[in-house]
Amino acid sequence: MQCSERVYSGRIATPLDWLPATEMIRSCSIIGLFILGLAASSAPAYETDQHSNRDQEVADSTVLLNAKVNETIRDIAKEWSMDHDEMTFVDEFYGRIGGIHYVDKLERWAMTSPDVERLDTERNDSIYSGYPLWSLRVSTLFGIGKTIRLNDELVGTDKIGHFISQGRKFYKRYLDMGSEREAAKRSVLTEKAIFGQATTGSFSNADLVANFEGYRFYRSLFEDDFIPGKPAILRWDEGYWVVQREFDWADHVNAFWDEALNPNQYSRLPRIYVRRQLVAMCDSFWAHPDLYVAAERAELSERYAHIGLIENSDLRMDVLCTSEALKLVPAT
Repeated sequence: MQCSERVYSGRIATPLDWLPATEMIRSCSIIGLFILGLAASSAPAYETDQHSNRDQEVADSTVLLNAKVNETIRDIAKEWSMDHDEMTFVDEFYGRIGGIHYVDKLERWAMTSPDVERLDTERNDSIYSGYPLWSLRVSTLFGIGKTIRLNDELVGTDKIGHFISQGRKFYKRYLDMGSEREAAKRSVLTEKAIFGQATTGSFSNADLVANFEGYRFYRSLFEDDFIPGKPAILRWDEGYWVVQREFDWADHVNAFWDEALNPNQYSRLPRIYVRRQLVAMCDSFWAHPDLYVAAERAELSERYAHIGLIENSDLRMDVLCTSEALKLVPAT
């Protein structure tokens, strides 16, 4: 198929002429994305799967990841030789533990370190298995990201990158705009573009939550009580940064970082395949229904009401599997 093939009446004249033009055009972008992936030192993984192997025992990595963040903060503070410049500290932190590439340094460490336990889920054994190339696009080419346990929640390692890198961008937008709500709107646009739906076919609500919590972390470096009841992580004292408390992922990670509990919104064609795969997993849900329920859903929904999450409860396993079970009940 040629990407330049003629489009008419909202359709493309190909043997797959039933495929909407917008979906086919997006599929053509795979070639460019594939080339970019080959050029990278290692291919990025754009999708994660917290549905498959959900009942697997995985050790919590909060202590390990806390240590990495706190070590970085202490090292920067100890080596500091500049004036009181908060944004420079943020940029230095980002440079050491984040990065300009597709996968942040801490994210890559969580993906590869033998000290971090991960779910045993590969693309061919995930909710994205068996889908046509044009349907899920990037995830078909680059595979599935890793899932770890953080603050006792199942979290894709990509959320670490969102927290550090996209959280920093959110923080800078907040400083520029003076409005958390306006900064959140830009975060939504980003998720709809290169980091989300335009390339992967999915809009990740959990990505938006991680972005927002990253912004909260950067503010908590310098602001007392921004994390309720806690002082700022840093204090400026006579020309030096003083670390007055330690960072803790538990202040930021919750059930809405889990894409099984806070489902993605999918483009039309990927949605068909994802829903079909999830329905096939309903036996796993009925075996362990408590694993698929966010106990603090109402509280978290209220907390994040202003950041642009998309309502997608029909793909939650507790809703989807219940509705599928009702279809099997004979009419009376």
